[in-house]
Amino acid sequence: MDKAKTEETINSHWDSWWVPGLQEFVRIPNLTTMVDPNYLTNGLVEKAMEQVDGCIQALGVKGLSKEIFRAENNLPMVVYVVEGSEGVEKNVVIYGHLDKQPYGEGWNTDPCDPVIKDGLMYGRGASDDGYAPFSAMLAIKAAQD
Repeated sequence: MDKAKTEETINSHWDSWWVPGLQEFVRIPNLTTMVDPNYLTNGLVEKAMEQVDGCIQALGVKGLSKEIFRAENNLPMVVYVVEGSEGVEKNVVIYGHLDKQPYGEGWNTDPCDPVIKDGLMYGRGASDDGYAPFSAMLAIKAAQD
């Protein structure tokens, strides 16, 4: 793998794809079932899935497919598969979740209004696995490029 090409791909998508995508994800107040009794009926989990999927699809990862599974309680699980390219003999599993933990105490800003300060993004879900689909797919895109 060409390190310079990898860095070029990541850098070319960072400010135009990764940061805006994660910011839009943070804006969706999709709280976990532990604190939101309407989690399965308020449409926020679907909104989060659609927002993340729109970003992923726009990235142009080759060999990408998606399937949504629902448990008996209707909790969704989104699975993306990227077909291996020639010479690839191993699989990789990456996990992330789309629901967000309770806001808790100590927020100086609205937890659903992403703020970038000193190069760091603050907002509920930005660091609690919300970044996972964006980071994983950008890494895959960089490897493909």
